[in-house]
Amino acid sequence: MPASSYRLDVLIQGYPGRSVCNGGLGWSTIALLRGGDRVILVDVGAFGVRRELGKQLAARGVDPAAVTDVVLTHAHYDHAVNFPLFPNATIWIGAEEISWAASQPPGFDPLPELYVQELASSPKVRRVAAGDTFLPGMRALAAPGHTPGHLVFTFDGTEVPIVFTGDAAKNRAELLSGEGADTEDAETSRRTIEMIWSLWRAHPGTLLVPGHDLTMRLDADGLPEYLGERKAGIKAWFDEDLERTTHFDLCPRC
Repeated sequence: MPASSYRLDVLIQGYPGRSVCNGGLGWSTIALLRGGDRVILVDVGAFGVRRELGKQLAARGVDPAAVTDVVLTHAHYDHAVNFPLFPNATIWIGAEEISWAASQPPGFDPLPELYVQELASSPKVRRVAAGDTFLPGMRALAAPGHTPGHLVFTFDGTEVPIVFTGDAAKNRAELLSGEGADTEDAETSRRTIEMIWSLWRAHPGTLLVPGHDLTMRLDADGLPEYLGERKAGIKAWFDEDLERTTHFDLCPRC
């Protein structure tokens, strides 16, 4: 089957924000690629997304058992912890990333220690090196900064190329400013974002799927433009019964 017959669906759109006083939102992007005998997920989200992820897969006729590959940009909880939901999938993660993550002691950080240990020891996991083409059309590139072994992935199996940046470039603001928030190494993140721009500009029409934002492409002026409509909100029970909720729209100007 030609590589160009793959289809991209963004199942969960990432959100470029953080909670003020209740910890990280962890609302990260989950993408689905389907073609030939492959059903691939690029990142798999945090615990809180499980029901919505199941609904989105079901809406596309995808059984979790049919997922052949889970590709992880890095080991943080909001991108990695749902890998056990796909019993028949091979899990792909950067060799440097999982070695680093497994060596960290438990701490007040985004690493899910027990899941990292499973990733480090499971026979289902394959360790990817920067430069590897490890699935048809998919290549890994070193993208350190946010974490030491973070990878970005390029994919040329669709009508136009795709760059999956994970948290190496989480959102449009990071891309335009050239600065990475929440990074292990700010200067390294700057160099990684420059590399991502080079990948994005290399082929007209290339899609960029970031870790915490909508999919983007470059417009005629070479600036990022969003594809699709952002949707995000919270319902809260601030009243006296379950029938009345208060709705907060988290993207009123999107």
